Amino acid sequence: MTLEIAERWFHRERVDDGITRLWEPHVIRVEQCNIWHVRGRDRDLLIDTGMGVASLKEAARDIFDRPLLAVATHTHVDHVGSLHEFEERIVHRAEAGMLERPEHFSLLPADHPVELIRSFEAAGYEIGECFLTALPYGNFDLRRFERTAAHATRLVDEGDLIDLGDRVFEVLHLPGHSPGSIGLWEAKTGTLFSGDAIYDGPLLDDISGSDVAAYVATMRRLESMPARVVHAGHDPSFAGERLRELARAYLKRRG
Repeated sequence: MTLEIAERWFHRERVDDGITRLWEPHVIRVEQCNIWHVRGRDRDLLIDTGMGVASLKEAARDIFDRPLLAVATHTHVDHVGSLHEFEERIVHRAEAGMLERPEHFSLLPADHPVELIRSFEAAGYEIGECFLTALPYGNFDLRRFERTAAHATRLVDEGDLIDLGDRVFEVLHLPGHSPGSIGLWEAKTGTLFSGDAIYDGPLLDDISGSDVAAYVATMRRLESMPARVVHAGHDPSFAGERLRELARAYLKRRG
């Protein structure tokens, strides 16, 4: 298997005047996390940080030009790979310990347990020979990739607030995909950043740390939320009605 070196690792798009989405186009879909940058009056918010195979801070230094709070919606490697690059690091208390341990993660599916790869495929993801379709730089070792440990500077739980000065987000504890999965809810605008609790694609509830019963309770909660727009951990953003459709579909299948 021969992979070319990518000209640039991160792509971005401006969602509106206050929100920018960044992503890694050379990471396959199952591990391709949405990275959200939210501009605030007094400080900015970064929601998830991607795989960490290339420096997010360096790639987006032009928009990371103000005080910044980096939040992990949960600690799976595709969401916290670059978290260590930022000074203020926020995570739910249930997953702080996992964040603080370095994690070896081979980027070759053949090196992972067969059961994990089968669970990805059973959910609907296509898994090839590699989790990447290009390399971030020459001599990058696909087998020796390791996520850098990051100490949380703030632990959060249900109902805590993240204040940007002119925008305030409430922490929602949304377990199921993982024990400490969180969403960020801005009631004023009806905006939900949902992490991997819900997205418009194949959800994963049959992997290590997931809990179907907890996921069912989370989906019941999400079904009743008055969201206008949802910016999720993977795949495109969607409207509130689609949120309710996705939650009902999960409940029909698992509830």
